[in-house]
Amino acid sequence: MMRTRPLKVALLGCGVVGSEVARIMTTHADDLTARIGAPVELAGVAVRRPDRVREGIAPELVTTDATALVKRGDIDVVVEVIGGIEPARALITTAFEHGASVVSANKALLAQDGAALHAAAEQHGRDLYYEAAVAGAIPLIRPLRESLAGDKINRVMGIVNGTTNFILDKMDSTGAGYQEALDEATALGYAEADPTADVEGFDAAAKAAILAGIAFHTRVRLDDVHREGMTEVTAADFASAKEMGCTIKLLAICERADDGASVTARVHPAMIPLSHPLASVRGAYNAVFVESDAAGQLMFYGPGAGGSPTASAVLGDLVAVCRNRIGGATGPGESAYAALPVSPMGDVVTRYHISLDVADKPGVLAQVATVFAEHGVSIDTVRQSGKDGEASLVVVTHRASDAALTGTVEALRKLDTVRGVASIMRVEGE
Repeated sequence: MMRTRPLKVALLGCGVVGSEVARIMTTHADDLTARIGAPVELAGVAVRRPDRVREGIAPELVTTDATALVKRGDIDVVVEVIGGIEPARALITTAFEHGASVVSANKALLAQDGAALHAAAEQHGRDLYYEAAVAGAIPLIRPLRESLAGDKINRVMGIVNGTTNFILDKMDSTGAGYQEALDEATALGYAEADPTADVEGFDAAAKAAILAGIAFHTRVRLDDVHREGMTEVTAADFASAKEMGCTIKLLAICERADDGASVTARVHPAMIPLSHPLASVRGAYNAVFVESDAAGQLMFYGPGAGGSPTASAVLGDLVAVCRNRIGGATGPGESAYAALPVSPMGDVVTRYHISLDVADKPGVLAQVATVFAEHGVSIDTVRQSGKDGEASLVVVTHRASDAALTGTVEALRKLDTVRGVASIMRVEGE
């Protein structure tokens, strides 16, 4: 039986994503009603600039007092798409206190304070959904915390930032340098005027924290995620990658230790074999590769940002939360029962590609190999080229810990025959 009283929705933020959420709520109203079992009504829209014309939104719904809106008491669901830490955190908490469930796209806040927000939602018997916080339209959060809830996830590795993937793809396909590719991304609207959050890995790190927490049933905060940006990646790195049958991606990697006793979460550029599914992800698209005991290998692919894709994820959560509201139930909350320790980056074991500038004379290779051996790092392949007294030495290792590799590089820098370390790149996905 269809419920006639509408479920009231408060929208916090009406930018690119928020305006698209409002548009879809209006244009797909009949379909949403049928899917939910009750009509949904946009009851208020909180914005910073009320004088701006917002097509399709009645002026009387617009307010600058977001706090008053979430305190109304008749609001069933608050949709938060303003981003940042404050006032978003206070508004979400206030919404729970006044009886509303929350749908959020706020990756930064969830990565920093997800545990506290989940606790507040549980305390007040309300939902906190956030599919749109990671990878835009790609259904990822719900499969991890519901569809795979009975499985053991061992690794989540993915491209979760479209801006960086666009830049690296351009560098790979055209031979462009980093700045040239960034300028094109900016001109096309893929990169912000200040691209720091993207190119330095902050955006991806927040998403990695969320994914690791869900996958491993462990609280993982942003501070737990090792982060390296991609601004130092060069055309020479791509040339080296191609010689190995690889490309380079900025990856978010969350994995369970081999003994199952700890987890790690990290974001950094890495070489990845062309045979791996993630290597074929082009342009501004996102993809996440999941490895689990029972399901095996799964990949989720699609547009990771933009108004319509992100709004799609928000509306999916809105439907789920509204259904829960009608049924008098709540969906899955935080699952952190495993409480596994998050290991430091030094414990991470992977392969490495190291490019050295060395003197072109006898005995150099022997000296370099000795340093690797002394630090317990096994060499897989070596390639040397040079002339006129200078040479390039490329070493690819077998799997080694980050701490061992760091010690190796420090020792290499002290050799008189080593002029410099041109680049160090991890090799993943093998």
